[in-house]
Amino acid sequence: MNRVELADFLLRSRTRLAPSDVGLTAGPRRRTPGLRREEVAQLAGMSTDYYTRLEQRRGSHPSRQMLTALARALRLTDAERDHLFHLAGEEPPRRGTSSGHVRPGLLLILDRLHDLPASVLSDWGEMLAQNAMSMALSGDRTGTNVIRGWFTEPSLRTLFPPEVHERHARSHVASLRAVTAARPDDPGPAALVAELRAGSREFEGFWRTHDVEVHRPSPKRFLHPVVGVLDLDCEVLTGDGHSQQLVVHSARPGTETYERLELLRVIGLQDLTPSDRWGA
Repeated sequence: MNRVELADFLLRSRTRLAPSDVGLTAGPRRRTPGLRREEVAQLAGMSTDYYTRLEQRRGSHPSRQMLTALARALRLTDAERDHLFHLAGEEPPRRGTSSGHVRPGLLLILDRLHDLPASVLSDWGEMLAQNAMSMALSGDRTGTNVIRGWFTEPSLRTLFPPEVHERHARSHVASLRAVTAARPDDPGPAALVAELRAGSREFEGFWRTHDVEVHRPSPKRFLHPVVGVLDLDCEVLTGDGHSQQLVVHSARPGTETYERLELLRVIGLQDLTPSDRWGA
């Protein structure tokens, strides 16, 4: 771990970003360029004290998960992400495997969609990033896995009507099977399959049907605990290499759902969604 170079790289990466680049409001009394340390820490999901120690060349060795979170928070390119890993004494993620790194351009689009629920997921269900509206709709699920949550925490299904539960379950299994076949050397999806086959009889049953599917745009009905029923259109935009997806939900103007989505936007900054809710 090269503490001196790592501290310098973090500092320079932080100061080149404007708050608007990451979906934040600049606010008054901002005398220095770039993001504040506490803003980077917030975006990366770590304590301000720990991030400060990294910049001051006295932090402990960051985990690979933390390095990935920092790369995402600082909007690093693939080359810059690899450089960050090298400075921390870690081998960068291999090409062709799931790294959890979201390209800056995709995050920029996510930040601009402030009035619609939008999220970035890996093709095997990892929730990589959410905007505020996505969190208001389904709770803060960044860093978790949609498919694991669906089969291991049944209470998370309450955001959807019961009549679509089986269809969602089959779709999750079929899409995961397609990913594991396409990338047999990727340890992430393979480990998830092994875990769920051993721990969920429902997953194992659907796995044996050998259905294959990729996520496609389709309408979805949500049962939100505050604003009620939401009939949303869903668009799925695939990123470079098709391993990441930008999922955007919207409502047609003039509908009751459109009005309810506007209400959700207004109250979205309040913590009104129970922590055990789940959406995809």
